Amino acid sequence: MRKTEENKKSIHNKFAFHPLQSWEWGEFRRAWGNDVVRTQVKSDRYVDSLQVVITKIPRTGFGIGTALRGPMPTKEILNALLKIAKEQNLIFIKLEPFYAVKKGGISCADEKKVVEILKDAGATPGKTLFTPTSFWIDLTKSEEELLKSFHPKTRYNIRLAQRKGVEVVEDNSDKAFEKYIELTRETVERQGFYAHSEIYHRLMWQYLHKKALGTRQKAIARLLVAKYKGEIITTWIVFAWHDFLYYPYGASSDKYKNVMANNLMMWEAIRYGKKLGLKTFDLWGREEGKGFTKFKEGYSPQVVEFLGTWDLVTSPLYWPYRALEFLRWQVLRTKSKFIKPAF
Repeated sequence: MRKTEENKKSIHNKFAFHPLQSWEWGEFRRAWGNDVVRTQVKSDRYVDSLQVVITKIPRTGFGIGTALRGPMPTKEILNALLKIAKEQNLIFIKLEPFYAVKKGGISCADEKKVVEILKDAGATPGKTLFTPTSFWIDLTKSEEELLKSFHPKTRYNIRLAQRKGVEVVEDNSDKAFEKYIELTRETVERQGFYAHSEIYHRLMWQYLHKKALGTRQKAIARLLVAKYKGEIITTWIVFAWHDFLYYPYGASSDKYKNVMANNLMMWEAIRYGKKLGLKTFDLWGREEGKGFTKFKEGYSPQVVEFLGTWDLVTSPLYWPYRALEFLRWQVLRTKSKFIKPAF
């Protein structure tokens, strides 16, 4: 990478809110086939990096943009996005800001004011990509405080895994990553959910981990594995970014599920984040009634509500697009009843 590009990357990442706004994520999405536009916006005393991932609509001159997990929307930011939309001929830009409006049920942001700014710029509530709420764990607390806050059953399962001899370590080797791919395929087939393809995961790992090797840059993505009797039975990819640890991807074997490796994995991921000096562990989403949400709740995380999903509309084609999108999802849901998800 040329020095000028290194400087641009360094400055962009300094002000990028979230790993999905990082320079590395943008390069990954470029390799995946998207266009990426970056800009920086000064708002009062702040500087924000913005990254818009663009998907072209086949056989048209139009596209749609996504600016996921960016900063709090301001007039300056929205004006910058409107400019990008005009230059790139976008129908709309989907915004899901990494901006908490409630933590633990307590309002902590002027939500009404921000919503008013969004509506004045032509934004409307859109179809969600991320869940509007997530779980955060405070990594500044001591291990004793954290353990004490966990559900008794969660503490029991952690100790059970330890007694059984389950071991959790960071292992970024090619062999461990291949096991992650294998277990992701197994998990998709077992649970029947839709996941990104194997090629997507390999490309993500290349750009968020492997390209940092041999450089001064620290890899964003790291691989944690749980071993039992010398065999890897659970794998998690975590992202380390600024003061946060994130848990976006995980997979496990149905074999030896009675040794509670997942419970120990979560605890060791918390300890790993503390060891890195990070302040918050974001568990990457929360869905009421889902089994894995109940699992996360055992660690007494704080419920965080974000601003939600907003589409910054920049073309009269927006509503026809939304109608076609709705029909497309209806077809996919019907199709999913007859065709099992594949990885």
